[in-house]
Amino acid sequence: MKGKSLLMIPGPIEFDLDVLEQMGKPTSSHVDPEFIDNFGRAIENVKLLFQCKEGQPFIIAGSGTLAMDIAACNLTEPGDNVLQLITGYFGERMKDIFERYGANVTQITAPTGQVQDLAEVEKVLQQKKYKLMAITHVDTSTGVLNRVKEFTKLAKKYGVLVIVDGVCSVAAEELKMDEWGIDVAFTASQKAVGVPPGLALLVASNAAMEAFAKRTKPVANYYADWANWLPIMQAYENRKAAYFGTPAVNLVNALDVSLQKILKEGLNQRLLRHQKISKAFKSAMTAMGLRQIPVNPDIAANTMTAPFYPKGINPGEFLNAVRNEGVVLAGGLLADRKNEYFRVGHMGIVDIEDTMTTISAIEVALVKGGYLHEVGAGSYAALQIFDQKTV
Repeated sequence: MKGKSLLMIPGPIEFDLDVLEQMGKPTSSHVDPEFIDNFGRAIENVKLLFQCKEGQPFIIAGSGTLAMDIAACNLTEPGDNVLQLITGYFGERMKDIFERYGANVTQITAPTGQVQDLAEVEKVLQQKKYKLMAITHVDTSTGVLNRVKEFTKLAKKYGVLVIVDGVCSVAAEELKMDEWGIDVAFTASQKAVGVPPGLALLVASNAAMEAFAKRTKPVANYYADWANWLPIMQAYENRKAAYFGTPAVNLVNALDVSLQKILKEGLNQRLLRHQKISKAFKSAMTAMGLRQIPVNPDIAANTMTAPFYPKGINPGEFLNAVRNEGVVLAGGLLADRKNEYFRVGHMGIVDIEDTMTTISAIEVALVKGGYLHEVGAGSYAALQIFDQKTV
């Protein structure tokens, strides 16, 4: 699109034109037969996306923070013990939400750029009975990819329900709810799902819904209460209209289109594509001498990269210089280190051309900022990865 900058932040992302077309169409009634069919299909496809065959999806107008709120308020009652694994800003936010609903939260905070040790987590699980354990799959503030599969297996050993914040992972990182035993996972529309901001997407397992049914106190959040939304989701999945709150019609139609495209590509193929783009981009940063927040590649997200600024580079001037090259990046988010690093999103429909354009813009900005490195080294390193037949 002429005159438009390339949006390479960790959400909102660039969107497919077929998806955006749905946003510009005249808004129909939420009881229109075509919308009912679109909504029902989207609900069914959300289950496929999260790989939770028997799970209960919820598609509700709101942000990723609403998805957090939905998970916490429906499964937490005052006095419940919750274990929160924190790898960045959004783990802290989840902890705050649990505490708002009266939970007793024990937090295990990993050093910046690292993940928790399994033995350490097991030691904490042995100390008392926990109802929930919450994990941020990819914390958007750090680009750290946590070991959800391993931690979920550990939690199941102690009979603990597992909530996964997949806002920056779903549709781009491996996440298998049924196979891994995850009880609740959620995301937001504007990241790898590829839909403009405004939808909170969540899937609850049968075990999570059973725990919800056993509550002794009403949910302390009216809008997010599953009791209000469950009959709505069930009705639309069965191709019938129902009402609690007016759905975001155009966004749901856009979600329907995007989910069909994602599933047509294939989840495994989509994961491999994101892995290759991530490896190429990270290789470019390494070739330019830029360290990254995750301490090793095994815990670095495929959806984004968080490089440190080289010494002497002014953060504001750098980001402006990149913008002048036609690319928009994000600054740091950790309060105590926000001027030490920047963040690049590469998920959804991002392709080789977008990746190479972004790398080139970063190289130009670094040169303008006085950083001495081998010009073109980043682009060359990325092309070497893209030329490989496998990841």
